[in-house]
Amino acid sequence: MYDVVVFAGTTEGYEICRFLAEKKIPVYACVATEYGSKSLTEGEYLKVSSKRLTQEEMEQLFGEMSPRLILDATHPYAAEVTANIRCACENAGVSYQRVLREEGNHADSAVYVADTEAAIEYLKGTKGNILLTTGSKELQKYTALPDFGERLYARVLSLPSVMEACKSYGFEGKHLIGMQGPFSMELNAAMLRQYECRYLVTKDTGKAGGFQEKIDAALLCGAVPVIIGRPLKEEGMSVPECKKMLAGQFGFELKSHVTLLGIGMGDRSTLTLAGEKAVREADLIIGAKRMADAVREPHQPVLYEYNSEKIGEYIKNHPEYEKIVIALSGDVGFYSGAKKLLDWLGEDVEVICGISSVVYFMSRIGLSWDDARLVSAHGRSCNLVSEIRCSQKVFAILGTKDGVAKLARKLVYYGMGGVRLYVGENLSYENETIFVKKAEELTEYEGDALSVVCAYNEKAVPCNATHGIPDNAFIRGKAPMTKEEVRAVSLAKLRLSADSICYDVGAGTGSVSVEMALRASQGMVYAIEKKEEAAGLLEENKRKFAADNLVIIKGEAPGAMEELPSPTHAFIGGSSGNLREIVSLLLDKNPGVRIVINCITLETVTEALQVMQEFAFEETEIVQLGAARSKNVGRYHMMMGENPIYIITCSGGKGR
Repeated sequence: MYDVVVFAGTTEGYEICRFLAEKKIPVYACVATEYGSKSLTEGEYLKVSSKRLTQEEMEQLFGEMSPRLILDATHPYAAEVTANIRCACENAGVSYQRVLREEGNHADSAVYVADTEAAIEYLKGTKGNILLTTGSKELQKYTALPDFGERLYARVLSLPSVMEACKSYGFEGKHLIGMQGPFSMELNAAMLRQYECRYLVTKDTGKAGGFQEKIDAALLCGAVPVIIGRPLKEEGMSVPECKKMLAGQFGFELKSHVTLLGIGMGDRSTLTLAGEKAVREADLIIGAKRMADAVREPHQPVLYEYNSEKIGEYIKNHPEYEKIVIALSGDVGFYSGAKKLLDWLGEDVEVICGISSVVYFMSRIGLSWDDARLVSAHGRSCNLVSEIRCSQKVFAILGTKDGVAKLARKLVYYGMGGVRLYVGENLSYENETIFVKKAEELTEYEGDALSVVCAYNEKAVPCNATHGIPDNAFIRGKAPMTKEEVRAVSLAKLRLSADSICYDVGAGTGSVSVEMALRASQGMVYAIEKKEEAAGLLEENKRKFAADNLVIIKGEAPGAMEELPSPTHAFIGGSSGNLREIVSLLLDKNPGVRIVINCITLETVTEALQVMQEFAFEETEIVQLGAARSKNVGRYHMMMGENPIYIITCSGGKGR
């Protein structure tokens, strides 16, 4: 008739009953109180009985129903009931499993006593009011306290029969509190404060029994928890373990509901209401330790992990956890691990947004963020200097204690020491720090790694949408420089992207290097130059244009290129007769590299054509560019021709 009989006098028992009914496994639920019967709704697969059963009646019930399994999810203090269920199962030859609550956690400042009598003896030697939360069953015993009528505040169920019994013991008025739980930590704390209680008496009823909320409230209010220890040291399984066992026994599949949760800044106050609900209902919390500990309920199962692959494997191997919350810092859509997790977990995942660091911090400093550049330098490459040079407001997540100082020193070096840096550390926590200073004042600052910064640059210069810096804008010496017209066409042929890795071989004064760096602002440019004078000019132009992603390599190519990262693009303005060797090394590093070569002499053109033929490039193009500039001669304009330049583009070579 019913495959499973559940003795469900607890929240855990009710949960298992609903779980079985949802899986269409016929279940008979035995509860012992009227409140218990109201906690479950009968249906096609669930029958509820509120009749108290003796051992003999249990045996009779088992005989009539022939269940495959008996689950004992009774209250941790129902020792006599548990003993009766065990005996009835043994006599009837029915399989028995005990489902236990997780034990609560309490601080070392609590007082532990063996039983009610011991609690009373302890309280006799104390002074101050007492909030009694152990119910009405043993309330009469507390009248042994000499001044119980003044000190004791008893919280009991609001049933008329219970209230009448308590009044007969001498509890009345404000000393008798009739309420039905569950009780939050805040409500417990409010009662302790209202009645000025110095002690709270409770049994360790576990997580679902509201035990931890009582302990947290007592410690918050400076009250001493008096804990009556558990009567039995039992062995059994948790609710998730029970669900896994049931799935195996009845042959149905378990599937976890996974929620990616943006937890806000870390303090519980920045968690959204939707996030609070998801955490409260979760069977398991996963995340890096700081994030998981920030939101998990006391004694909620937790997996400290941030690797997406490992999280995915764990969830796959532990389907007994029905509701899983993965805690992510800030908001799931702002430099979060949510993207990788979604790739691993698939589409059947709920995503709950959180308060991002940019929203929180910018509101704290009173600046809008809709017109700010948003970047992260935490564990990733980021050209902050370029962003700050071109944008009035730049918000960045940092990740090291010296992150602010490093940024400040760079800004000073590039002539931006007056930029205001708003710094935020440990946002939302008790030790939150927020301040603003000029970059030149923060070059030696060491703060917290958990930090963000907003750079405010009143002198920001909007970056050019395309290349085209005038020749006279560069600092020039005797070193050769690729002229503006040739530079524009050469850069167009390179087809750079924002994150390109570029070589400028024979960089000269650095006009091409600088424009590369400004175009590939989130990439890197390596300027290879063998002449000291030219390398000095390179450094000056790098500083003038705040090209922080430009690295100057002093030496002759190809030798100076050996240890550099693999390039995506290369410009060769001077090869010193080593063109073949330079191209060969470029192709060894990246066969897909795009190369642009400038040739002035016909001999260099011949050499370049030979190289193109030898390495069998898939795409080649030769452009001969002749430019002329006007020169004022009196009231006339005379066109003065520049040297013709051959611009050779090639990509897709086969290498050596």
